[in-house]
Amino acid sequence: MVVRKKDGSLTADEKPVVKALLNRGMRNQDIQALLNVGRKATVNSARITEVKKSDQIAPAPDDAVEHFIARKRAFDPKTGLNAFEDERLVRAREAMMVAVQVFNSPTVIFKTEVFAILANVAWTYLLHEHYLRTIGTIIGDDGKTWPLSFMLKRDDCPLTKGMKRNLNALKDIRDTVEHNILGKADDKWLSLFQACCLNFDRKIRELFGNALSLQGELAFALQFSKLNLEQVAELQRHDIPEHIEALDARLREGMTEEELTDLDYQFRVIYTLDNASKSQSHFQFIQPDSAEGKEITNILVKFRPADETHPYKHKAVWEEVSRRSGRNFNSRHHNQAWRLHGIRPRPGDAAPEKTNKKYCVYHPAHKDYTWAPPETSSF
Repeated sequence: MVVRKKDGSLTADEKPVVKALLNRGMRNQDIQALLNVGRKATVNSARITEVKKSDQIAPAPDDAVEHFIARKRAFDPKTGLNAFEDERLVRAREAMMVAVQVFNSPTVIFKTEVFAILANVAWTYLLHEHYLRTIGTIIGDDGKTWPLSFMLKRDDCPLTKGMKRNLNALKDIRDTVEHNILGKADDKWLSLFQACCLNFDRKIRELFGNALSLQGELAFALQFSKLNLEQVAELQRHDIPEHIEALDARLREGMTEEELTDLDYQFRVIYTLDNASKSQSHFQFIQPDSAEGKEITNILVKFRPADETHPYKHKAVWEEVSRRSGRNFNSRHHNQAWRLHGIRPRPGDAAPEKTNKKYCVYHPAHKDYTWAPPETSSF
């Protein structure tokens, strides 16, 4: 006996629709193709034949059939979302895309205002869908749907602490928008907005699958192509209203350095300027931990005299560490430390200059090494 899997069966709602489509003269294979749009378990042609032969199934009314067809045609094969069944996720993605597109538009003046408001909408829809799927409700005791601020305070909120701080900062910006003129403050919180975009893309993929990523639509959110040095200088000359400076101070109040440097809170990069003509000059953004980022750090160190950046000789380092720590730390311990962490090459190495310049530099003139102060080079 063959046991039919229920997942591949027609539902009670689908059978009358199939009957109506057959009565319209639609072919089995066309009905089958329509039914299987967006289905995880597909229906085979035999199920449609069963409906055709049954006299017990009444055809669905025309409005129900048209609604069924409209729902199937609203399915997005790229994301797997349906505008009828996944409306919150569709709206969440659109709200974030519009927020970024408006911010990037050269013709729009109210960039910060629009971004802060639409980003709040996007995250609210995203978390509403999460809670509907996990606990089945988003309605509070007052009969209203949960606001974003309430969801961020829940113990089961799926966001990191940095993400929550970022969204609370955007809420403060949004609330200020309702009562004040922001002036030219768009560049004031670019790092917050960039982190918001990246956090949204990361979380929607984690919660609902990689197919929902915005990376295809927004290759680099809040990008600034061909931003030349004159434009950068102009940005710095804009006067920021006092209430905006006050808001900026309030956003940072009470935050530790670790919280401020959390990439989930605000996006931070190391940048270099490529050698290019004036019309093609632009910023190139590089991850700090990448090989390019580390090389930039090494190069920047070279533009300051080594006597300033690395004033300690070998003996001075271990004596200072021993004095500050109150523990026995001698030359042998220091040698073990730099060897363990690969800070400098061993004696006799063919390339003695290849050091970690954050901690140590080589002097070819007198063929020895000096070290950064212990507080910046503790192993």
